[in-house]
Amino acid sequence: MAIYVNKNNDFEQTEPMTRACPHCGAHTQLLPVANPPFELLARTRPKHAGLLFRCAACNEPRFLRADVRAVGADRVELAPNPVEVERARERFQYAYLPDTIEQLLRETLDCYSLGALNAFATMCRRTTRTALKTLDVTAKSRWRDTLNDVLRVCDIDAETAAAIDAVLFAEDDDPPLVTPDEAAVLVEALKDLFYQSYVRTAKLRAAMRMRRFFAGESASKVTPIAREDWRELA
Repeated sequence: MAIYVNKNNDFEQTEPMTRACPHCGAHTQLLPVANPPFELLARTRPKHAGLLFRCAACNEPRFLRADVRAVGADRVELAPNPVEVERARERFQYAYLPDTIEQLLRETLDCYSLGALNAFATMCRRTTRTALKTLDVTAKSRWRDTLNDVLRVCDIDAETAAAIDAVLFAEDDDPPLVTPDEAAVLVEALKDLFYQSYVRTAKLRAAMRMRRFFAGESASKVTPIAREDWRELA
């Protein structure tokens, strides 16, 4: 995909741009609204240019920043992968979490959404430790086993897997610095751990209670028939 600001100030895209919206959550097209004028870009030759779009689903504004690749006589070429100034927030089913855990996990995922990756890693460890303190003594072992299963299923390399384990479960005070790739794995692993421990558990318990309730209701309404009565019916 190529992006241009033409001499007549028209904004040109060779193909539509789609992103996840931080406001409505829809993954939909971004519609251009405003761009810097060609004359200003040609005269000042900035390294970056700001662009304004709107979400095709909810019409909320979306602000992006693109590298200026080349300034020509008739148009300015921008990098095809503009960076969103406001990134989509990570989603989670927080209603199943205790209040303290909910607050910590929200802040943890917000750090990732803002691109503060090492703050995200620090919050991952704090949130994990706080959650484990509220669970039984075998919880850490179970979580570690679950993490290893997730990383194995996703074919995560040993070095990245070791870094994720160290962030979440190491006993030292400071978690290691994480790369963008490690943070991407970490956020999905963290969400899965909390989903398995809280959301899935709560949903499964509720489903079991409902099944047993209706099973009991059905059994109480069945009138048993003695063997002699069966013979009479036959």
